[in-house]
Amino acid sequence: MQAVKMYTTQVCPYCQRAKMLLKQRGVGDIEEIRIDLNPGERDHMINLTGRRTVPQIFIGDTHVGGCDDLIALDQRGGLMPLLNGDAA
Repeated sequence: MQAVKMYTTQVCPYCQRAKMLLKQRGVGDIEEIRIDLNPGERDHMINLTGRRTVPQIFIGDTHVGGCDDLIALDQRGGLMPLLNGDAA
């Protein structure tokens, strides 16, 4: 299974929802980067993604986007192949 990295804050309901979906799909370990604790990580996230909102989710080297993007990817059947490293 691909590594999952997520930029989050402590009190973000979208972060919690995204983590819940990933765990339902078998992700056991999520590298969580708390941008509320480290402003430098927020700047890094913005430079990487061009976005200011959390969560920002990476599966392997692929930037998935936020919670809504993750849900949409799952609904169209693309999440599991990406997690398994099968996506093109």
